[in-house]
Amino acid sequence: MNWYIEVLKKYAEFNGRAHRTEYWMFVLFNIIISLGIGVVERVVGSPGVLGSLYALAVLIPGIAVSVRRLHDTGRSGLWLLAAFIPVIGFILLLVFMDQDSEPGPNQYGPNPKGVY
Repeated sequence: MNWYIEVLKKYAEFNGRAHRTEYWMFVLFNIIISLGIGVVERVVGSPGVLGSLYALAVLIPGIAVSVRRLHDTGRSGLWLLAAFIPVIGFILLLVFMDQDSEPGPNQYGPNPKGVY
């Protein structure tokens, strides 16, 4: 849960690098929270307002941690635009996000593995 909170604390911080664990824990908690909200909305009969509000609330932190994760692998945040390429873009970003950190400092900052 600390990883999730850390990403939210860095709400719109696009500079620096994000550890692989930081990114994937944020994704995992987003999925769990979204599923929980979906179940509650289905039981209550809500039209999906809470889910939409949650999605809007975590949109910018999600983009920011994705850009920082790309920086950690030595890539520009512009690679996030690959998501607009059907199927291939998703697979490409999945591979990039799963790669290990670039060792040592790079142009985006020090290696986050040294921090944690």
